[in-house]
Amino acid sequence: MEKMKRAERMVAITQVLMLKPNVLTPLSLFAERFGTAKSTISEDLMAVKESFILSGQGHIETVSGASGGVRYIPEIAPEEAKQFLSRLSELLSNKERILTGGFLYMTDLLFDPSVLRPLGLIFASAFRDKLPDVVVTIETKGIPLALVTAEALGLPMVVIRTGNKVTEGSSVSINYVSGSSRRIQTMSLSRRALEPKRRVLVIDDFMKAGGTALGIRNLMTEFEADVVGIGVLVEARMTEEPKLVEGYLSLLQLKELDFYTGKTSVVPVVSY
Repeated sequence: MEKMKRAERMVAITQVLMLKPNVLTPLSLFAERFGTAKSTISEDLMAVKESFILSGQGHIETVSGASGGVRYIPEIAPEEAKQFLSRLSELLSNKERILTGGFLYMTDLLFDPSVLRPLGLIFASAFRDKLPDVVVTIETKGIPLALVTAEALGLPMVVIRTGNKVTEGSSVSINYVSGSSRRIQTMSLSRRALEPKRRVLVIDDFMKAGGTALGIRNLMTEFEADVVGIGVLVEARMTEEPKLVEGYLSLLQLKELDFYTGKTSVVPVVSY
């Protein structure tokens, strides 16, 4: 294999780090792969670190010692996040997204990788300092959003079911009041899915009254888990009625939605 030039090597190092976010990579791996000394790799990494800082795409952490190395922590630049949420709020404010019954159609966006990845980075940046152990969501539309957040944080994800599944084994189930339907429903989680006393980050796509989030919080107490954060993409704020949970973070607010007039307004609420 022909020896790489420094610029080519730096590009390759950047690609390796970005493909494995939050994963500790020893310097020896780079040295062996590119056939060069660790001291040379260290110099390359200094330049790569600077490029990440300047681009606002994250930063590199260095872990010293025999078992140390470097890991890439993905982030999103504040201005980029602000612009992204502004564009997303405009998309969601389109009157064509109003459904019969006064619902806001978001499914297409919640399954679009180009939308999901920035949202995952925004949530990760907001909750990283809470040091969660696991990201938890409830099926179904919140799953993609929780998954990209878990990836950005380098954490596993757990999905709460809205009913018992035989394939899940022994489960813990509770009843809760759904904010959208005001009906009593059941959520359950396999005892094998979550170890006791974990630090949990809850991520969901929409909050109306907060009944689902409250139900998840109550379910987590059955696992002696500590809910360190709750993040939702959109919260309904068409009235001043308080939510059933406090201390949550919403990225967008639904201020107005009228099926008959076609008026809808979604605005960003996260400031940078």
